[in-house]
Amino acid sequence: MKAYFVNRPRTIFDLNVPHLADCEHEYEIVRTISLSGLDYENFIWDMLADREFIEVNHTLCSGGDVYRCLLVKAKDKRDGILVVPYNTRFIELAAYYDP
Repeated sequence: MKAYFVNRPRTIFDLNVPHLADCEHEYEIVRTISLSGLDYENFIWDMLADREFIEVNHTLCSGGDVYRCLLVKAKDKRDGILVVPYNTRFIELAAYYDP
């Protein structure tokens, strides 16, 4: 699977931008993080804040030819945000996910 990843996005609007298909990158979801509706809204409107769920799971993720990433979504929703962490608590790369 492929998605368009953005370097250090601030909000979900930074992810929904026109792009060429050649700019998309392969990814693998290594863990799904399901948040409450309010926590997910907080996350998508302030993606630069440090997050404990990223710190707990960052060792599962990596860059490279295929990004190993977290899928962060609201409970009972299909779409979400693919996250490749930077260091421990911050997002390095993110992409909108809509299966």
